[in-house]
Amino acid sequence: MTTRATRIDLFSLKTVQMRTFHLTWLAFFICFFGWFSHAPLVPATIGPELGLSREQILGAFIGSVGITVFARVLIGWACDAWGPRLAYTGLLVFGAFAVGSSALATTWPTYLASRLAIGVIGASFVITQYHTTVMFAPNVVGIANATTAGWGNVGGGVTQAVMPMVAAAMLSMGFATSELAKWRPAMLFPAVAMLVIAYLYFRYTTDCPEGNYSDLPEKRPTASQAGPHPFWEACADRRVWLLFFVYAGCFGLELFVNGRAASYYQHRFGLAETSAGFIAALFGLVNVFARSLGGWFGDRFAAKSGLSGRVRWLVLTMVAEGVALLVFSRMGMLTAAVATMILFSTCVQLAEGATFSVVPFINKRALGPVAGIVGAGGNVGAVLCAQFMMQTGLPLQDCFLYFGLLAIAIGGAALGVKFSPEVEREAHAEYQAALSGMGGAPS
Repeated sequence: MTTRATRIDLFSLKTVQMRTFHLTWLAFFICFFGWFSHAPLVPATIGPELGLSREQILGAFIGSVGITVFARVLIGWACDAWGPRLAYTGLLVFGAFAVGSSALATTWPTYLASRLAIGVIGASFVITQYHTTVMFAPNVVGIANATTAGWGNVGGGVTQAVMPMVAAAMLSMGFATSELAKWRPAMLFPAVAMLVIAYLYFRYTTDCPEGNYSDLPEKRPTASQAGPHPFWEACADRRVWLLFFVYAGCFGLELFVNGRAASYYQHRFGLAETSAGFIAALFGLVNVFARSLGGWFGDRFAAKSGLSGRVRWLVLTMVAEGVALLVFSRMGMLTAAVATMILFSTCVQLAEGATFSVVPFINKRALGPVAGIVGAGGNVGAVLCAQFMMQTGLPLQDCFLYFGLLAIAIGGAALGVKFSPEVEREAHAEYQAALSGMGGAPS
């Protein structure tokens, strides 16, 4: 019988677990790319062409990120009801049409509507975490979740560098009528990529190691279980909300910085659109390794100290993130700003990986709702950051100072995430069983 994988064979596509591993991060990558495809083009291209004010630009960002709060909660339910395979396929197809049709916006209301539609794509994160959780055993689930999410998050950095080049190429090839209109044909690039990945996801993954939920209804996480509905069960768990705020303090900040980094370097340091985009891309590119490390260390802490070890590692990463952001906020030289931004990005993504090395153990019966609620926390955090900036009128560097202090406080609050001795014993037994199944050594 096919079971959850106890090791990650990175260069293999022979098993459904590893095909799912690679397709989840690839799908999340292209979703993140499309989600933030407008960000590097807004200051010098989209904004001037549509005549957008500073408040409207921030409002579009808030709408695009805010709508994902609801999408992430709903997609957790969809994963249980339809299975992650169909949920991801459907979301990718919807995202393709949302991003592609955004090129038709000509007024502020139509542009805002397009950004709201695009924001739904951000729910892809929840499916990514859900699907890898059901495919991988406890000894590697932390690094599996962290790596697929981290490599997917790289899309947010790559789009900062690539979309300005795609737009310029569209203009040079005659697909755009003017310098300011070059962003419109550029939106077809992420749209087509999403349709390609949608086909691959439908064709080469299954809902769980044994097959699809439609053929194996007993494999659904909520099947044959008594008690309250899993969504309300998740809502009643204070640990879920603590992790909600933790994720608001790490992924929320990443989203906010992804949406503002290019503008920050253009306005504070006077860089051109392309140069600012390349520097802003560095923030997201750290996901190649940092989030994976966050999950890997979570698994290692669990080997020595159980689930409480995973929580202590999470607290440490959140405090480090806050300190790094405080330092970054005070940098007035370009080279120092870039260096400390990379340090901050590393700490942010360590914290994100650490968060989702804890999430799979909160409530297995309510896996979809827990992942959806915690994942939504990141978007709430991004919206609150943008609202704070809009309402106070403070420059970004001062906003970063306050956000760093808040991250430290949230890290301390995460100590409230606790597990009963019974759950700790069960998790330890599962961890040891996974190690036995792979020969006794962590991969």
